Amino acid sequence: MNFKLLANNIQKVHEALQQSAVNAVNRHITLRNWLFGYYIVNFEQNGEDKAVYGDKLLEKLAAKLVKLKLKGVTAAELSRYRKFYLTYPSILGTVSQKLMIENSELQIPGTVSQELKTLESLNQKAIAGFSKKEKTEHLTQLFAQTSFSHFAELIKIDEEYKRLYYEMLMIKTNPSVRELRRAIATLSYERTGLSKNKKLSLQQIEQKIKPAQAADAVKDFYFFDFLDLPLPETVDEKDLETALLNHLEKFILELGNGFCFEARQKRILIGDEYFFIDMVFYHRLLHCHVLVELKVDKFDTAYASQLKTYLNYFDKKIRGKHDNPPIGILLVTDKNKALVEYAGAGISDKMFVSKYAVALPSKKQLENFIKRELKNL
Repeated sequence: MNFKLLANNIQKVHEALQQSAVNAVNRHITLRNWLFGYYIVNFEQNGEDKAVYGDKLLEKLAAKLVKLKLKGVTAAELSRYRKFYLTYPSILGTVSQKLMIENSELQIPGTVSQELKTLESLNQKAIAGFSKKEKTEHLTQLFAQTSFSHFAELIKIDEEYKRLYYEMLMIKTNPSVRELRRAIATLSYERTGLSKNKKLSLQQIEQKIKPAQAADAVKDFYFFDFLDLPLPETVDEKDLETALLNHLEKFILELGNGFCFEARQKRILIGDEYFFIDMVFYHRLLHCHVLVELKVDKFDTAYASQLKTYLNYFDKKIRGKHDNPPIGILLVTDKNKALVEYAGAGISDKMFVSKYAVALPSKKQLENFIKRELKNL
């Protein structure tokens, strides 16, 4: 064996086992989330005290799980897991058998109710024309190579055959989550259906898809929640933005004025899409959250609209009973000249605006900060 072959063998072993480890974590995340959905639906169907919780079941369950120190299990996520189970109830055999083999101490509790059997039957009809063996093999293969982030995109599709098309695309091309979203957004299902030569159309679509790599999956926040690891500070942020955010956090805290740091890249779920807020502070003097978005770009109304969406979300979902409305600071550049825009949600005709003006960093301070940092970086 020569030196080059030695290095190549080590590289191949590393890549193969790295991918194997990623696949194993993905399967267990999917197992966990499917079972969460199963437990919730089973409780809703058969729970002895279900009436006590009613419409607030998921909110109360999420609050309880937070006390049990489960990461990322919000009411919105629990709703997603529930929909995952309802969309794929026929994974029951595949998932439960694998779970009992790998984790003998865990069991699917009780028996499957008639309502859940009906759900399985409906799901089986969605891929009518397949033999029972083919259906099992299809689901087994899909489960084996599909991350929950991919499933989260698939369950948004209500039309069964359309979803089956993207399941097929998943199995054939193993796309990254971004590639799957692009395929759905560009209507590849509809374009294939309208094409005279459907096989050629599908081949062209497949050729444009970039297969997912192990590194793509490791970026998935479900990994960090599941493995109880701290979330990364950034999610595909540019190096310059990252450096500016690192300095900006220290800069704002050094200003004092009551700022208490809460989070970097704060993850929020709006509808069935995730968004990340650059920085979140709580202001102990103003009694409100301060959301900061930094864009290494000239001002664009889309950025202001994005921040306003975050503010509306915080106002409705996060704001405490005695808190004041959240405020936002949007930092952008304009042809190398710092431009600071305050997003106006919650700062209109209220007397509180005078306190904002006193307690928040001045526009001049933030302008000078951006100018200085851009020169240094």
